[in-house]
Amino acid sequence: MSSNHASLRHLPLSLLLMRLGVLAVMLPWTLDKFVRPEHAAGVFGNFYGMSGMASTVFLVVGTLQLLILLGFALGYLKVWTYGAVLAMHTVSTLASWKMYLAPFAPGPNLLFFAAWPMLAACIALFLLRDHDTLFSPGSRR
Repeated sequence: MSSNHASLRHLPLSLLLMRLGVLAVMLPWTLDKFVRPEHAAGVFGNFYGMSGMASTVFLVVGTLQLLILLGFALGYLKVWTYGAVLAMHTVSTLASWKMYLAPFAPGPNLLFFAAWPMLAACIALFLLRDHDTLFSPGSRR
């Protein structure tokens, strides 16, 4: 067995772990819309310029995100679910642009930089989705 082939045999496990890692970050943010809709309203107002939204809007958005994340976690309809996760995280990362301009200001600004490697992981998962086969319905085993 060549060393290149030996390395590739770990690819599905690596992608599964990356998928679970992205899920571990996005799931609490999705659940936040149900648990603390007032916090979600503050985030939407501060980062997306969408103030004054009713809490029912966050329930709808949270429900849609939860369905997408469920499909993503299961590796189901990968083009759509991986693409949606990538799109959501891209928007979130870019909407936080002010935080990147003052990384050492008081507050959590420095934490926002963690969005960039996660964005890279979302891009990698989308590009390598056909190789993300562990615990994924319809994928070749």
